[in-house]
Order: sequence, then C-alpha cells, then structure tokens
Amino acid sequence: MTAHPISETVASLMPRAKAELAELVAFQSVADPAQFPKSECEAAANWVADALRAEDFQDVALLDTPDGTQSVYGFLPGPAGAPTVLLYAHYDVQPPLDESAWLSPPFELTERDGRWFGRGAADCKGGFIMHLLALRALKADGGVPVSVKVIAEGSEEQGTGGLERYAEAHPDLLAADTIVIGDTGNFRVGLPTVTATLRGMTMLRVTLDTLEGNLHSGQFGGAAPDALAAMIHLLASLRAEDGTTTVDGLVTNADWEGLQYPEAEFRTDAKVLDGVELIGTGTVADRIWARPAVTVIGIDCPPVVGATPSLQATARAQVSLRVPPGQDAAEATELLTAHLKAHAPWGARVAVEQVGQGQPFRADISSPAYTSMAQAMETAYPGEKMQSSGMGGSIPLCNTLATLYPEAEILLIGLSEPEAQIHAVNESVSPEELERLSVAEALFLRNYAESKGA
Repeated sequence: MTAHPISETVASLMPRAKAELAELVAFQSVADPAQFPKSECEAAANWVADALRAEDFQDVALLDTPDGTQSVYGFLPGPAGAPTVLLYAHYDVQPPLDESAWLSPPFELTERDGRWFGRGAADCKGGFIMHLLALRALKADGGVPVSVKVIAEGSEEQGTGGLERYAEAHPDLLAADTIVIGDTGNFRVGLPTVTATLRGMTMLRVTLDTLEGNLHSGQFGGAAPDALAAMIHLLASLRAEDGTTTVDGLVTNADWEGLQYPEAEFRTDAKVLDGVELIGTGTVADRIWARPAVTVIGIDCPPVVGATPSLQATARAQVSLRVPPGQDAAEATELLTAHLKAHAPWGARVAVEQVGQGQPFRADISSPAYTSMAQAMETAYPGEKMQSSGMGGSIPLCNTLATLYPEAEILLIGLSEPEAQIHAVNESVSPEELERLSVAEALFLRNYAESKGA
C-alpha cells in the first residue's frame, strides 16, 4: 500500500481489529430464536454498543425495533458546520448451515490461507470493524472531520423490516448528508468497487395439504394425492427448462449495462462443478443483477434417515424471489403468491404466508460523494480505478433511507467479494480488503469533509 499516514495507522491497528472481529464472530447472532437463543443477538448488540462508547460516541442506544430485535445507534459529533455521515453495518448473521462442512468452527474466527474464516466475518460484522478502523485512523491523524452516526442492524439477514419500520417512525434519527452502507463488496479482491444496484427480495412460505393424515404408500399410493409430490410439481413450475425464473406476469428479460461478469470467472467464483451448466439466458450480469431469480431455500419433508413408506399429507416450502431494480417488490410478491396458488396440482389446498420483503435499490453514482470515494479508493488501492457493479443481494433498508432522506447520497461498499462465500459454509474475509477498505473509508470521510468546506 502507498505510504500514507492513514494507511500506516490502519496497518498498525489490524491485530486489534482481528481480536475484536474474533470476539464479535463468537456471538451466534442469528436473528431467529427458533434456531439460536435471542440472548446471543442481545450480547452481540451490547458488544457493539460498548465498542461505540469506547470511541466516545454519544447517545449510544439499543433500539427495540418492531420485529423484536435490537439495532444499535450512536452519534459522534464533528467540528461545527461539518456534514453528517451515517455508517451502516449489521451484526446479525446467517445460520451456519451444515456445521460439519466447515473446516473450522463457524463461530470461531480462524486464520487459514491468508484469510479469516467465520460466520459474519465478511457479512457484516467485518463491516462494523471496518467503520471502527476508519474512525480510529482519523482520530489518530488529526481527528474525525465530520459528524458520524453509526447504525448496526440486528435483523438484516431475516428481512423482517424492524429497522426500516423504526426509522420511519423516528425519521430524524438517521438523517445524514451522506450514507455509507458497509454491506456489499468488491467485484473481486483488489478491485475497488462501489455497488450501483441491489436486487430487492420477497420471502414466502407455502403450505400444501392433500390428506387428513399420512397414508401407507403401498395401500394408497397411485391414487391418493401426495402433498410432497404436489409440492415438487409446484416448485418446478417456478423455472423453465433452462432454469430461467418463470413467475406468471413477472418480467424476466431485462439487460445489464455496465461492468460485465465473465462466465469463466463466475463459474470459478460460484464453484460450479465441471460439466454442470449455468442456468438462465443472457449474460451473467443480466442474470444476477438485472433479472429476478427464484430460489427454494427450504422444504419441510421427512429426512432420508428414518423415512417410512408413507404418502405425506402436508408439505411446506420457503421460496425466495430476488427482485431487480425497476420492479416493485410488493407487486412481485403478489405475482408470486398468485402463481403458487394457480399452479398447485390436483386441487391441493394452498396457504401462502409472507415472511419478508424489501425493495430493490439503484444508487446515483454521479453524485459528488462518489467523486470523494473514487479519490479515496485510488489511494487505498494504488494503480486501480474505482469500478461500479450490481449486486444480486438485498439490503431492504436502502430504499427506506432513500425515501426518508431524498437529498442524502448513498454509497455501498464492503467486504463481501466472491471469495468471501457469504451465506455459505466457510465464509471468510480478506484481511487485506479489510485494511484497504478501512483506509478508503477514512480518506473518503476526509475528502468529503473538504468538498463540503468543513
């Protein structure tokens, strides 16, 4: 990295950052009490609050949001007349999935092959550590030149909207001139990237009932309708033969203009097995950034071990639909619900429950704050120019903030580059990316303050 006071300070702080990230990763903060104790999320929230207090933040509070989780807020006043910047991250994480598939314990930060492994290391506990590093570096080099608000969400991964509803009810709380969302990532390691678009999402649970109770498959199979077979039939209707999402009435042919994602690179990043085809049509960027994508993320059915020769009376599945910019998530929810009800076979009784929803987002990357970020990234990543890309994931809060604060500029950066494998087993973060992005954020805050005359 270029010899720069901020760079040198961040480099000196990396051992402390690793220790703190290890403490934060150790909390099993999955915001679903059916999977992990709520006390784990509460303990993580308190850790974040204590970290803010240690950095002289004022008004630090654990906000009880309507979905039953807590978001952590703090305010660090800057010089008189300085602009206000909101820094966002979330401390809740995805469940670890199959713990036996992790090469090291998911809630124990482990260094291996030059990366730090652990659930939330990149998404997005590492994002909170990135904010701390940037602020500490500025404090050591003359002070933080802006007023800073930090908000750490407690249920982003669940999509239950707690912080969105809280922000709507308290519109002054998160007001800022510029907002930095630290929950996306570079297009690849070493290539500084801001995220221009996010897909929204909707999450539905569908239940099919066909019988009053399970039946012997030999005595009744062949005539009695099996709910699990009905569910398989229904879920298959959500994709065409080539894998394209096919929800009745949903537009699926939009194109992506901008940075492209070479298919060979995508296959490597996604770890697609040799001989297995990609699904859908169009460019990879079209498919993951500009078009909707449906995924069956869970099915309730008998496990193979201990299975009995029975026809199932009831089956349940959870379906996620990613909604690209230009489409309305509420309308997509209605279309998906209608599709599920219309395509259930054999007159099976259908119940659909919505469990999460968030709107897609498109940033204005021509705004002045992006100029400050581009300059900062060029310093933090010598020889590289800032790029902009899409992101297939969702951050529902972005549209809420854009609606509440239409004059605020919103930038999206973060640690979730492809090698991080967020939401999968063996999630990891690159310490080099953590270091460089912390430098970039610190320099951005300084550049932005100077651009505002602070």
